[in-house]
Amino acid sequence: MLEQEVNRCQIQEWYPKFKSVSIKTLIHELPESFVQYLLDDSGPFLLPLSISNEDALPNRIHKPEEEEDYEVSEGSGDESEQTSPPPSFPELELQIMESIETLGGAVFPKLNWSSPKDTAWISSTGTLKCTSFSEIALLLRSSDSLVHDLCHAYDSCIDKTSSRPSSFFLALRKWAPSLRPEMEFRCFVRGQHLVGISQREVTGFYPSIIECKKELEMAMQQFFMDEVRLKFGLENYTFDVYVRKDGRVKLLDFNPWGAITLPLLFTWEELGKDIEDGNMLEFRLVESQCGVRPGLKTAVPYDYLDTSSGSGWDQFLRNADEELRRQTQSSDG
Repeated sequence: MLEQEVNRCQIQEWYPKFKSVSIKTLIHELPESFVQYLLDDSGPFLLPLSISNEDALPNRIHKPEEEEDYEVSEGSGDESEQTSPPPSFPELELQIMESIETLGGAVFPKLNWSSPKDTAWISSTGTLKCTSFSEIALLLRSSDSLVHDLCHAYDSCIDKTSSRPSSFFLALRKWAPSLRPEMEFRCFVRGQHLVGISQREVTGFYPSIIECKKELEMAMQQFFMDEVRLKFGLENYTFDVYVRKDGRVKLLDFNPWGAITLPLLFTWEELGKDIEDGNMLEFRLVESQCGVRPGLKTAVPYDYLDTSSGSGWDQFLRNADEELRRQTQSSDG
């Protein structure tokens, strides 16, 4: 994998070309001071001081039983023990609040590549829905998954020259409460050919999409040919889509081929072999409860499980696949 391939998958790079077929998004370049704020874990967890106190979250996040850790004894002359003032980013906050209003009052945030999916539990709604700068800062500042964007974006690149991009961007995407997770799919492109499609939400079994599998496949194939194949500019990559009730397809994201991008119901070896053998496109869904992947019971999104070769989850998934094949062969017989 090359740095240019990773860079091409940044939302600020691909969105302008594909905005007519994607979710409405407004993008802000982040000041370096805010990036350093996201990376700083040297002191108490302070949210930025908001220029508006309306509906603002508490500036400091800590447990009541730890209150004494933040108190300063009377007469203490050691200023190092004083609580640091909360950071403030008034210009960025104004820009973000204007964008939130433009996008209908609610957004979900992501950086160059990743969204803070691992911190959805911390929000009042249990989702990535944000209506204020403070909510966005809370999700971003709490996220471990964003460390990839901030520090390790090029770790898998053979021509790695840096650990991070020169600039970071915050993409605010219009919140769509009616999106159904079972209608999200990941498409795999190798050699500019669509070789695989996988159900995106693999922690659930949805009989309704099995009934319309052929129609879904045709819609995504046509979308790839009409809107993606000649416009994206890479040989190998993945892209995520959402298929609406009316059959129209919306582009959600691009990801590099391999590395940290999950192949979901495939393996990377299978996907590479498909194109070498000249096989037709394969579309995989969770076809029964036996095929459901881990995620919900672990309280960890499937995207953030360690499924690398040799890991515990890797072995578990291989065993699950083998069991599913045995059951399928048994039912066919």
